[in-house]
Amino acid sequence: MGRMKLLARLLALKSFSAPGLPYRVRSYSGAASLDFADYEAFLSDVPEHFNFASDVLDKWSQKERERKNSSNLALWWINDRGDEVRWSFEELGVLSRRAANMLSSACNLHKGERILVILPRIPEWWVVNVGCIRAGIVFIPATVLLSAKDILFRLQASKAKSIITNDAIAPLVDSVASNCHHLKSRILVSEGRREGWLHFQDLLKTASDEHQPVKTRSQDPMTIYFTSGTTGYPKMVEHSCCSLGLGMTVGARTWMGLNPEDMIWGLSDTGWIKFIFASVLAPWLQGSCVFAHSKQQFEPTTVLKALASYPVTIFCGTPTIFRMLLQHNVSSYHFKSLKTCLSGGEPMNPETMEQWKAQTGLEIQEGYGQTETAILCATTKGMKIKPGSMGKPCQPFDVQIIDEHGNHLPPGEEGDIAVKIKPKRPLGLFTGYVDDPEKTASTERGDFYITGDRGLMDEEGYIQFIARADDIILSSGYRIGPFEVENALADHPAVAESAVVSSPDPIRGEVVKAFIILSPAYQSNDKEKLILELQEHVRKVTAPYKYPRKIEFVQQLPKTISGKTQRKELRKKEWGKA
Repeated sequence: MGRMKLLARLLALKSFSAPGLPYRVRSYSGAASLDFADYEAFLSDVPEHFNFASDVLDKWSQKERERKNSSNLALWWINDRGDEVRWSFEELGVLSRRAANMLSSACNLHKGERILVILPRIPEWWVVNVGCIRAGIVFIPATVLLSAKDILFRLQASKAKSIITNDAIAPLVDSVASNCHHLKSRILVSEGRREGWLHFQDLLKTASDEHQPVKTRSQDPMTIYFTSGTTGYPKMVEHSCCSLGLGMTVGARTWMGLNPEDMIWGLSDTGWIKFIFASVLAPWLQGSCVFAHSKQQFEPTTVLKALASYPVTIFCGTPTIFRMLLQHNVSSYHFKSLKTCLSGGEPMNPETMEQWKAQTGLEIQEGYGQTETAILCATTKGMKIKPGSMGKPCQPFDVQIIDEHGNHLPPGEEGDIAVKIKPKRPLGLFTGYVDDPEKTASTERGDFYITGDRGLMDEEGYIQFIARADDIILSSGYRIGPFEVENALADHPAVAESAVVSSPDPIRGEVVKAFIILSPAYQSNDKEKLILELQEHVRKVTAPYKYPRKIEFVQQLPKTISGKTQRKELRKKEWGKA
């Protein structure tokens, strides 16, 4: 079977018929079922060219035109003012083609060039990113919580030729733009105008809706995400057109269980890869509708009311979100459409799963992936749920627990969670860290890609997350590198030295804690006032979600013989393992 013909058949199929076992998919449109052998061939032999906009979204638009009187929604967006946007795939296609023309002509961006996208959950976010895919422009999503310093680093490191953002972020961009020599254009999404900025709405109105999608190779870059590390500034994770565009197919079907009749609400920040997982790629691969609420600040009652009022069938959030929702009498709400609840981004504690099921009657299915990967492991519909487990490995990934020499470990033994990448690298892994081949190479050990997480596998093949192998902090679904917080603290005159680690928290799972050695001049200062001052300082210097919610003043920090701070010892102390 030809690869593009096989791709077309895959897009027409509904879901795997055996829960948790990707052996056969059933059709909803009259096509014959596709067995696992064909599917495996597709995963291992992807088409030479692939463009998510033309090969996926435009296929759904075509189906809408063929049905004439019936169309599935692609996006249903709401805000607190009662405004709604409901786009079909055809309407999304028209707008994204205009965006592609605008980016290529007015902004003079070409295939392979990069644009930094800093927008909240507004409809324009989807239009811009799909427009980039059509034009072969590499989009770099980023959170609106970034500081001017964060934006400067991202613009300089990525060599982005353009940036698109809103009124709130534009002044920050202007304050650093003179130091960004690659930046050629600035695009403003706003009702107002700003000197030196192109106006998105004006350009979109006048742009043509006729656009021939750029022919992108499957391995051409599609997107870049910045991800925090334990040392240095965030790294740039590059994904190709197919690594997620096709690599999310299995997760969309087996974990999320998406069908064209579904509406999914993935509650995440637009700057994190979880957002594109649950609010772009997975649902639109399946022809499902994406639901979104514009509210940036998380409010449990707003979420609960929306789940009760709108036909959301699948809800995806971090464990922290579920824990916060449970503080608001969830059982008093009636979720008439909700059938599936998904969680990822941080470990889920068994108590939250039990309480959620007791109040809603619904299980929470965990999924596990990274900025560098598609969904690696999941608890799929129909699988036995084991509290504390992330589920089983998802095709096409061969996930194993290995030792420091790359040897497979038996069930029950703790080791590194790894993905086999030889003799053939599976679809769904990142291309590499941009401009950092040394760091990219460091993620490989023998035949494996090393996730950086520690875990174990039981006799039934379920994988349990133990901890990060490094010092990364996972708080409320945010990935926070200690270096960035320590660097921000170092800018304050009160701080002689600091070390930042994770600390347990009943709601957020874990939070940032800073151990600080004070400068002599501040030793006698009021400690409570100083804590508040330092917290506010970090909020201003870097993204506010990184600030240390806990601070402890100490006389010394644990060091190695060579003088390196031993964060591991501080982390053990915090988690009661010393």
